[in-house]
Amino acid sequence: MAATREFERINMLLLNKQHLLQSSKTNNIVETVEDILGLHSTSPTTPYLSLLARSREFHKEGLERELYMRKRLGRIRCMRKTVFVLTKLLIPLAFAATRGTSEIASRQFAKYLGISESQYEKTARVILVLLKRQGMTTSEVKKALGGRLNVSAILNLMCDKGLLIRGETEKGWRSNLYRYHRFDQYFPDINLDAYSQDEARAMLVERYIASYGPTTENDICWWTGFPRSEVRSVLRSLEGELASWKIAGLGSTHFATSSDACLLDSRNLQGAGTINMLPYLDPYVMGYKDRRRYVPTKHWNNIFDFAGNATSTILVDGSIMGIWDYAEDPEPTVKLLFFEKVKGGLLDRIHCEAFRTGHFIADREVKVKECARMVPLTERTAGGVMTPLKETTKRRGNPGEGR
Repeated sequence: MAATREFERINMLLLNKQHLLQSSKTNNIVETVEDILGLHSTSPTTPYLSLLARSREFHKEGLERELYMRKRLGRIRCMRKTVFVLTKLLIPLAFAATRGTSEIASRQFAKYLGISESQYEKTARVILVLLKRQGMTTSEVKKALGGRLNVSAILNLMCDKGLLIRGETEKGWRSNLYRYHRFDQYFPDINLDAYSQDEARAMLVERYIASYGPTTENDICWWTGFPRSEVRSVLRSLEGELASWKIAGLGSTHFATSSDACLLDSRNLQGAGTINMLPYLDPYVMGYKDRRRYVPTKHWNNIFDFAGNATSTILVDGSIMGIWDYAEDPEPTVKLLFFEKVKGGLLDRIHCEAFRTGHFIADREVKVKECARMVPLTERTAGGVMTPLKETTKRRGNPGEGR
């Protein structure tokens, strides 16, 4: 029971820092992205849905304006070789901290596809000339080159080397068919050589603890993708600046800023029936290696795939109560699956949030269904986190209907 109460206080602290409490939600997109150290962007829809959950009022055009017009945000591959949406302040930091691993992986993939170093260098020079006046899609670049090389692999490697940046999409907010731009023209005021790898990694770990603490050494290694030896070295250097203790029910030593530790000790953090519907790969769920604080281990196979990727989740006061999915069924439909029975006013409120989220996705009214079962993600092929609910469902009407 003591462990449960401590989990609840930590969850409320993190909901507040993640802009997931009603009182901490903000319409400032750049501030939100900065505070949570970026938005996962492997899927093009995830950043939009993550911001919808954290904003009092959010429109798709708001994110697109920051990405493509004001250019206060940008996409790069960084932590764990994953594409993130980051602020201009975070881009040089994350790039310097992760460039080695991302670039090596892209270079090896290009080599695997039969692209030699000399072929890459020659093609990259031509691409930089092609993109001097305007951005181009992969297909446009391929057509201009008139060759048979795997252009996609070359463009990805050029992005990981800081030569290109992924810009606007060609087919709307659900598309990942980007137009590529020269980084030096898209962000002329960003210096990608501003930090050394060592100082960037130290700063990123410190920022992570401030945004996601209390957190463990394992969590830091998971989120950053850094070697354990480097993480330990950074933690030793911050020893006098951080609070550390063992949390009942979890065991490992947790680290947090002194101010966060004081907030937890105040015992003023209590649940308020806060409901959040988060997309797959959302930072709140993906920020930790040990997930026991916000979901019992018996449900992990339904939430996380074999690689540890998280599907779309339903949170109540920071704990995962179930998962959700969106499909054209053939009508726009939000599907819900709960791990335990939920009823009464809480169920109605979850359905209302499902209608709101579905309307955002479909741009029209949607149906909501409750699922009876699902195939665990650990028993499915890669990509199952994107469509977690495919089993038979039982239909439920609008909130309050039939009672």
